[in-house]
Amino acid sequence: MNPDLNKLQPYPFQKLAALFREVTPNPDYRAISLSIGEPKHATPQFIKDALTASIDGLANYPTTAGSDALRNAIANWLAARYDIPAPDAKTPALDPKTQILPVNGSREALFAFAQAVIDRTKNQPAVICPNPFYQIYEGAALLAGATPHYLNTMPENDYALNFAQLPEETWQRAQLIYVCSPGNPTGRVMPLEEWRELFEMSDRYGFAIASDECYSEIYFGTDRPLGALQAAQQLGRGDYKNLVVFSSLSKRSNVPGMRSGFVAGDAAIIAKFALYRTYHGSAMNPAIQSASIAAWSDEAHVAENRRLYAEKFARVLDILEPVLPVAMPDAGFYLWVRTPVADTAFAQALYRDYNVTVLPGSYLARAAQGANPGENFVRLALVAGTAETVEAAQRIKELVAGGL
Repeated sequence: MNPDLNKLQPYPFQKLAALFREVTPNPDYRAISLSIGEPKHATPQFIKDALTASIDGLANYPTTAGSDALRNAIANWLAARYDIPAPDAKTPALDPKTQILPVNGSREALFAFAQAVIDRTKNQPAVICPNPFYQIYEGAALLAGATPHYLNTMPENDYALNFAQLPEETWQRAQLIYVCSPGNPTGRVMPLEEWRELFEMSDRYGFAIASDECYSEIYFGTDRPLGALQAAQQLGRGDYKNLVVFSSLSKRSNVPGMRSGFVAGDAAIIAKFALYRTYHGSAMNPAIQSASIAAWSDEAHVAENRRLYAEKFARVLDILEPVLPVAMPDAGFYLWVRTPVADTAFAQALYRDYNVTVLPGSYLARAAQGANPGENFVRLALVAGTAETVEAAQRIKELVAGGL
């Protein structure tokens, strides 16, 4: 067996199951889960119709690159969403043939990317991750033969990436950095100046940037979150050097089971990643491709999705603000909440007394620079229906108001 498998830590939800193993939830309450970031809004009917209308595509082997129609649909969406010149412009800034690749969901691609870009022949390759983080980043680094290093994102610094936390020696070994904007779990959106600094460091040290943007379409108000490709364009980096963006339909269109997303950016990196995926066998089902074209080509359902989340956030914040330090995130569907007691004790008490499941923040982070930045926080995923989410918030308020 691959010895690097022994380096993997249990997934956060395995830890949560162990935490609850000896706890009996209060039977007076029906179970409500706010722990897993799985969208629960209904899948739009037109996406289902596009999927079933293309079911005959199952008779064909798909290509790794996907169809021209799908790559063009993604390119047109990126152009409209991020003010990037469209494919039919005289000087298109994103070539659908060489700079876009469909993937089977962002999770699979984020993991596979490290396997493709890490050079094991170099001394002690390093992969940089935000902390807290999506655990796929860490597992991908370890199984690629690299060592993960963590940038603590702290509330006193508005959860910004403080690159000075890591020594020069680590940056010299860095081959890849994962960033997540809007962030999981904080919901923070990286501003342009932070991108500028990251791009300059990538130029200096030569590492690739994997920008995880799967929460980009759940935002509030009219200010759309800045994306990495958009930041690169604004900073005169139209070649997207060292940059690859990962996006997905799961949260945007409420189709997590479709496993449909894309990567886009640096053509040279995309070409190598496509080669890797050809051998890896990662080609998107033709019926899924057709449904994805339909989803990327429509914005009305995305606006309705945002409206539902905005309603939930407004109601939940109104309930929790008197008892907990909660605030609206920039984007995404999580609340990152500081707890009055240890995060694990809070999660246990809430499950025991009110049958509500939340995820301890310490399970999403690692001890680094002398601290675990997830300690004394919990992540609340506001993914269920409005009534169920509001009921969960009321139970949390009762727990806190009653004393812990």
